Amino acid sequence: MKRTKLKKPAGRRERPAARFETPPEPPAPFRAIAESDLERLKERLLRESRAELNTPDWLPALRRASNDAAALAWATPFPLLAFPELFREKAQVARRYAVKQAAVRRRWTPAMGHAA
Repeated sequence: MKRTKLKKPAGRRERPAARFETPPEPPAPFRAIAESDLERLKERLLRESRAELNTPDWLPALRRASNDAAALAWATPFPLLAFPELFREKAQVARRYAVKQAAVRRRWTPAMGHAA
């Protein structure tokens, strides 16, 4: 059976395939830049909180609060915008917990001395 080729209409040409593909735009900003900005913001807020408290016992709780807030902030589209408020909330919870723990220690420290 003889097959004939269909001719393309005159004047119509196919477009050549694109030589270069443009890379897709990332869904979030370049993380390394934002990460360093977030770290600077985190350290500044920690310094301010330490100056307010003036108690070295609360520093580990504040560091944990800042790390938790930073982790939560990365889950948002704008981490630098969300971080300060998240840090304030977490720091407030950490302070309440530290005050509660200090009260428990004061209450039980004398009792523990008599038990020995």
